[in-house]
This record gives sequence, structure tokens and C-alpha cells, in this order.
Amino acid sequence: MSVEFLPEVVGYFEKLARILFVNGYFGGYEWAVRYVNDLNIDIKTTLPMRSHRPAPKHFDKYGKSMKYAIFRKSKRTSWYVFFKTYNRDGEKIFLVRYIANNHTIAQYL
Repeated sequence: MSVEFLPEVVGYFEKLARILFVNGYFGGYEWAVRYVNDLNIDIKTTLPMRSHRPAPKHFDKYGKSMKYAIFRKSKRTSWYVFFKTYNRDGEKIFLVRYIANNHTIAQYL
């Protein structure tokens, strides 16, 4: 099993540390980078083992018939990872198509 990301998701991760730092969620840029790196590693290493649910229709714009898993990072913030699975050469691939947190998408779940 492996976890892969669409280029749009990779781009979001690359911008996320700066967004979190500029908006005051972290006192230092290094802490924001560490947070994003930890989230990325958590997704890559545990997504295949996490429970998941069918994604609501609202998220079909990122891919039809997706599933999502929840990654709780603090008491107030959970990240929602939307993905599809497929087989490539006998290996199950988890393709992450979209990621967002409860502060931005809770109303759609």
C-alpha cells in the first residue's frame, strides 16, 4: 500500500506553513513547518489503516465517489483527507485528492 498526493495537494502543503504562520497560529515559522511536515507524515503512514467514510456530494468537484478520513491534530482542529483508492500492479494506492480542516469545511460534513 502507498499514499500519493495530487499536485494540487502538494502545492497546498507547500503554502500551508506560511498561511498558518502569517495568520498567527504559530509564533515561529519553523513551528508551522514542523506542524505541516508532521501532518504530511501522519497521512502518508496511517491513512491506509484509518477508518473512513463516503465523502458528501459537495466534494464531488474534487473527484467522484471519494472517501475521507479524519486526522485530529488538536482539540480544535481536525484535518479531513479526501481520497480514492485504486490498484496499480497489484498494489493498493491511496490517492489524496483534497485536504481541508474543520474550520473551512465543517458545514459540508
